[in-house]
Amino acid sequence: MCGISGIFGNLRKDELDNSIRKMSSTLTHRGNDDAGIWIDEENSVAFGHQRLSIVDLSSAGHQPMISPCGRFSVIFNGEIYNHLQLRKKLNDSKYEHSWKGHSDTETLVSAFSQWGIEKTLIQLVGMFAIAVWDTRIKKLYLIRDRFGEKPLYYGWSNNTFLFGSELKALRSYKGFNNEIDRNVLSLYMQYMYVPSPYSIFKDVYKLDPGCILEIDDSGKVQPPEQITSSVFNAKGISIKQWYSLSEIAKNSQNNLIEDENEAIELLEKTLLESVQSQLISDVPLGAFLSGGVDSSMIVALMSKACNHPVKTFTIGFEESGFNEAIYAKEVAKYLDTDHHELYVTSRDAFEVIPSLPSLYDEPFADSSQIPTHLVSKLARQNVTVSLSGDAGDELFGGYNRYLWGNRVWNKLKWMPPITRQALGLIMQKLPTSTWDAANYLLPDKYRVASMGDKVHRMAYRLKTVRNLDDVYRSLVTEGYQEDNIVNNVKISLKTKISTNDIVGKFPDSEHRMMLWDAITYLPDDILTKVDRAAMGVGLETRIPFLDHRVAELAWRLPLNMKIKNGIGKWPIRQVLYKYVPKELIERPKAGFAVPVGQWIRGPLREWADDLLDSSRMYSEGYFDSRLVKKMWEQHLSGDYDHTSRLWSILMFNVWLDEL
Repeated sequence: MCGISGIFGNLRKDELDNSIRKMSSTLTHRGNDDAGIWIDEENSVAFGHQRLSIVDLSSAGHQPMISPCGRFSVIFNGEIYNHLQLRKKLNDSKYEHSWKGHSDTETLVSAFSQWGIEKTLIQLVGMFAIAVWDTRIKKLYLIRDRFGEKPLYYGWSNNTFLFGSELKALRSYKGFNNEIDRNVLSLYMQYMYVPSPYSIFKDVYKLDPGCILEIDDSGKVQPPEQITSSVFNAKGISIKQWYSLSEIAKNSQNNLIEDENEAIELLEKTLLESVQSQLISDVPLGAFLSGGVDSSMIVALMSKACNHPVKTFTIGFEESGFNEAIYAKEVAKYLDTDHHELYVTSRDAFEVIPSLPSLYDEPFADSSQIPTHLVSKLARQNVTVSLSGDAGDELFGGYNRYLWGNRVWNKLKWMPPITRQALGLIMQKLPTSTWDAANYLLPDKYRVASMGDKVHRMAYRLKTVRNLDDVYRSLVTEGYQEDNIVNNVKISLKTKISTNDIVGKFPDSEHRMMLWDAITYLPDDILTKVDRAAMGVGLETRIPFLDHRVAELAWRLPLNMKIKNGIGKWPIRQVLYKYVPKELIERPKAGFAVPVGQWIRGPLREWADDLLDSSRMYSEGYFDSRLVKKMWEQHLSGDYDHTSRLWSILMFNVWLDEL
């Protein structure tokens, strides 16, 4: 795992050298085992690389690396799990290969030499962000893996094209002064993350998953009109998809597996192959274990594939009323893992907050970033690589919204729109504290956690939803406050969620939601969270569910096989029960909730007060200071729960202070 950065402009060699060294040095946390630069003075191109050595710890894995034919200069962040099989294929060809080491980077550049870029990409199994300079046609390529496991930013500043694994690399370029994009800030306040292809800065973007960007000399100086989609074409620059999960999902519906036994057998085989391939490493390796379905599945298969106890890691909150660490310990004991657990206090957790702006490098308000960083830090004390169970929910129907989104709409659709709006207004009139108090009058089995907040969210849906897709959008965005809290928003930018194009051919709402999540929430929130939290401590994470063969198999399973009798991830559960008793797994889904709403009323009150100060809000001008003040007062009084919006503002302001 590594950090990459690069420049394509009109600079002298000394300017290129100084700039790329500075950019690359900002990414040392992503890899401090080795560093390298490469400069093409004639074409004003420079690459920087920070290496975290995982496979082939020798200098033979040093980057940037030149292809055997001399045509391609390459830097690469990620892992190619099938690179040994690709080496065999290369060795069996008519071309002779003289290998210097056993790194996957050397395999990659040799494949580029023999097969070309796109023919190589379709054969790769892995996660990657790659930059390639083609000396023959004088063109730069940026490439991102199928699902967006590895990050890649690009953009223009001071008449120069820049790219890097994180925004901090671009920001360190001399004279970087790109403005904060208020239109994107408005999107951030809706999603609690910045959705791709946008970044928080004007003229800077994220390369979408499964995409390849090509840019030549005529495109390196002037940014084009705003890039709003995965496919783009302008003078000197183009973006196209080399892999489309949306197309894979749609085409798979013509090749469904109808036999349950066949599906379970094939899923176990494919997942085991994925896990085995991801165990390749020359450094210590382990796994995150929450005790839930997905992480337990990965650890169970690791235990089967390894001839030694798997190192597993979990954390728990001492003050938490629901502590999943105890379940993780039971699963670890049954699978005989070398288990490591750490119980943290609220103080341990919110002491992480000052480091979040540097870790995430862009406004990011998923509060589970805190425990993710803490468990990564625990794991890094023992291993350099950790496998995780992420993506099981999106692929196999695990989120609650898949289970009851349809039910919500069925209860709403019979009402005339004007009736729904009136009912929503009435529900919002009562403060959340009143709804919460009423909740305690109900029998235990009918009580709902954070009932007041949920009622107000439901009220918003009653007032705005017109169909099932609107129900989904209301579930995954924080738009239940109608007021526009961001000042001077000029246009409403399109996102993948705001259009039905990527899910339009699916008749069932559950599959539509799953595909939307896999293309948006998964890469922009979940994978971003894991990458930054882990790489911030020099830990590589691997995700077996995102082997593309597993993902493509998931889309060949009919919906009634993924969600059965109101329970999601049915096929994964059937495989897991072969390894772990059902009673150790089946319990209410909890997640790792961090009580930031309570903290900012209590131990973080003074910190939050300073960041939400009205005079500060007014002078900076990004947010409506009167509306922020009103929300803060309502939150402190308990009349409303504004945790999501306030936390988003707090995370933006903390990030702003670090600029």
